[in-house]
Amino acid sequence: MENVRMLSTLGLMGAMRSLSSAYEAATGVRIDADFAPTLALLKRLRHGEAADLVILTREGLDEAIGEGRVVAGSAADLARSFVGMAVRAGQAHPDIATEAALRRTLLAARSVAYSRLGASGVYFAQLIVRMGIAAEINAKATIVEQGFTAERLVSGEADLAVQQISELKQVKGIEVVGPIPHDLQTPAVFSAGRMANAKHADAADRLLHYLASPEVVPVLRQSGLEP
Repeated sequence: MENVRMLSTLGLMGAMRSLSSAYEAATGVRIDADFAPTLALLKRLRHGEAADLVILTREGLDEAIGEGRVVAGSAADLARSFVGMAVRAGQAHPDIATEAALRRTLLAARSVAYSRLGASGVYFAQLIVRMGIAAEINAKATIVEQGFTAERLVSGEADLAVQQISELKQVKGIEVVGPIPHDLQTPAVFSAGRMANAKHADAADRLLHYLASPEVVPVLRQSGLEP
C-alpha cells in the first residue's frame, strides 16, 4: 500500500481523522499523518524532517515556500478557523458576545488556558494586551506548551479554554461556548502544499486535490472549520 507522509497543524486533526479512513478505502493510499502547531512543524522542516505534504497556517506555508521547501504552485487554501472559547461540559456558558462581555468573563475567570506556541495563543496574548487586561489574566493563566488547551478544563486546572474552535472540539467532556467576537479577530487560514523533495509527489498531489475539493466541506464544518 502506498503511503503519503503528511505533517499537519493541529487545527486539521479532527477533520483529517474523519477523512483519512475514507480516503484510504477509496484510493488504497494510506495517510501517515503527524500533528503539531505550525511553529513546531516549521522548526522540524528546517531540521530536515521529510514529508510529502504539509498543512500549515497560510503564513507558515508562505515561509516554507520562501525557503524552497514547498512547491509554490501546489499551495491550496483549505479552511478558515476562528478562535473560540470552551468550558467544561455542564458548566454555564459565559457571555462572550461583545468585547465588554468578553472582558468581564475573562476577568471573572479563575484561570484561562491558552497555548504558548499555537496561532491562537499568540493572538490571545496580543488581544488581552490590546484590551488592557494582560497583567490580570496572565497572573492566573494556565499556559499550555503544546497540545489542546481544553484538556485543562477536564482536569480542573482552568475554567475557560481559548484555542481554534476546531482544536477545542478535539477534547471530550467540554462544550464550545462560541467564537471570540469576529470583529476582534482575523480567521486563521490553513493551507496545504506539496514538499519540494516529496518521495510520493503524485500521491501527494492527488491527496491535496481531494482536500481542496467541495466533497470535504461537510467534514470541515463538522470539525469546527469554515471552508
